[in-house]
Amino acid sequence: MAGGKRLSDVGEFGLIERIARLAERVQAPGGRVSLGIGDDAALLRPRPGQDLVVTTDALFEGVHFRFDQETPRTVGRRSLAASLSDLAAMGATPLGFTCALAAPPSFEVRVALALARGMLDLAGEFACPLVGGNVTRARQVSLTLTALGSVASSRALRRDGARPGERILVTGALGASGLERARGSVRRVPTPRLSAGAALSRSGWASACIDISDGLLADLGHLCRASGVGARVEAGLVPRPAGFTAACRRAGQDPDALALGAGEDYELLFTVGPRAPGARVLARRLGVQVSEIGRVERRRGLRLAGGVACWASAPGWRHF
Repeated sequence: MAGGKRLSDVGEFGLIERIARLAERVQAPGGRVSLGIGDDAALLRPRPGQDLVVTTDALFEGVHFRFDQETPRTVGRRSLAASLSDLAAMGATPLGFTCALAAPPSFEVRVALALARGMLDLAGEFACPLVGGNVTRARQVSLTLTALGSVASSRALRRDGARPGERILVTGALGASGLERARGSVRRVPTPRLSAGAALSRSGWASACIDISDGLLADLGHLCRASGVGARVEAGLVPRPAGFTAACRRAGQDPDALALGAGEDYELLFTVGPRAPGARVLARRLGVQVSEIGRVERRRGLRLAGGVACWASAPGWRHF
């Protein structure tokens, strides 16, 4: 890391100019961005009949990421993935995002630009341009991202609509991100389920939805509390990646604990009523694997097949 230019050499505006040049390659279709980087604020233009969706995530070195466990480019990609996954859970289409970078003066410019490239790699896949942000001095590195999206009015997916008797489903497979982190080397960044979320929004099938960022049980707890219900989950039906159990055993990890409690898989957890199709049809319509894992219950609390888990002891990410 020694010998490269540092932020103190190029200054705030020198770094912003470099990032702005990188950001030019990601454009939004249909005139959604009236004014991007370069002014006091950006101007975005949602279509008529659309609601604006806004989400913010802050990631701090030593809390959310470590440069000895993942590359700067992976950190950047993962930081935007977290925000885009929030948009997916609302059924929204991205409009753009902002990023505030805080770092010490000794932080190398090449590392800062690698963070930006990681974000922009993912942004380009979803036509989600970087439209502004900030650079400031701090003792530790942090990234604060705000992602903006739009969804048809009254069509946003929310956490508070689950009702007793409804089915609980999840996209994809769970546990891979937790296993990587347990091994101390993070290379995989899950792809936010934006197209699946948008399809759920259009269909009207989902009564409630949340993305799995804190862990399956923790996030199901958030959804159930918002809806005023409980749930029963069949742990054996929770989908895991191929070879996951054997890989966990080699790493000395509990596969059930990671599949049920590890976060940052960014899959969608949602509930559907009796008129919604089954998991196989939903998988075809959403373009991703879908598994039914349980039922919504009237009695509050989370019950696992063969045991009981209460919210206070449910595994998952906790800041405090």
